[in-house]
Amino acid sequence: MNVSEAVATRRSVRAFLDKPVDLDLLRDLIERAGRAPSGGNLQPWHVHVVSGGAMDRLKAIMRARLAEAPFGDPPDYAVYPSPLGEPYRSRRFQVGEAMYAGLGIPREDKPARLRWFAGNWQFFGAPVGLFCTLRRDHGPPQWSDCGMFLQTLMLLLREAGLDSCAQEAWSAHHATVRDFLGLPEEQMLFTGMAIGFRDPDSPLNQFPVERAPIGEWARFHD
Repeated sequence: MNVSEAVATRRSVRAFLDKPVDLDLLRDLIERAGRAPSGGNLQPWHVHVVSGGAMDRLKAIMRARLAEAPFGDPPDYAVYPSPLGEPYRSRRFQVGEAMYAGLGIPREDKPARLRWFAGNWQFFGAPVGLFCTLRRDHGPPQWSDCGMFLQTLMLLLREAGLDSCAQEAWSAHHATVRDFLGLPEEQMLFTGMAIGFRDPDSPLNQFPVERAPIGEWARFHD
């Protein structure tokens, strides 16, 4: 698989097969993703991989946590601007509606949507979870660097036949994750990521995800 194929076939996978991931392979891919660019070569990302017994413990903790605090912790950062203007609001709405249509959950069935959304904190059944953190005193350029690292990793995973889903939803339970990982106070959770093999039969991995045409967001100056 070349880079173009990895880009074209990567998607946010939200249903995984019960199939183990080779952790030696994953370690190699994460190490190679460390070649991602970063301003001043700071390499600001910190990565925590969770699998096996640690994954079982975290899932149990999150089931209990959701029962006592379904809306999580006071946020460390806003995932989206408020208010979210156009065309971004419509893009977000369209992909969400396509996903729930694939699941057969209508807009008015809020409890069913919330139950499904809780799958985020079970990594959608993936056998491996990853968390990316960075220092609290780092700014937007370092957040951008972490994004480049994560995208590099997701493409390497795809090349290796694996799939992923970046999950900023984990930021809603940052305190629980920090306690579980034993993070120092100066480290801040950016995102989680589910890693495994996609279930090709799940409607969650089949609904269309549109992209805006290049004319909406690119200008060529000559």
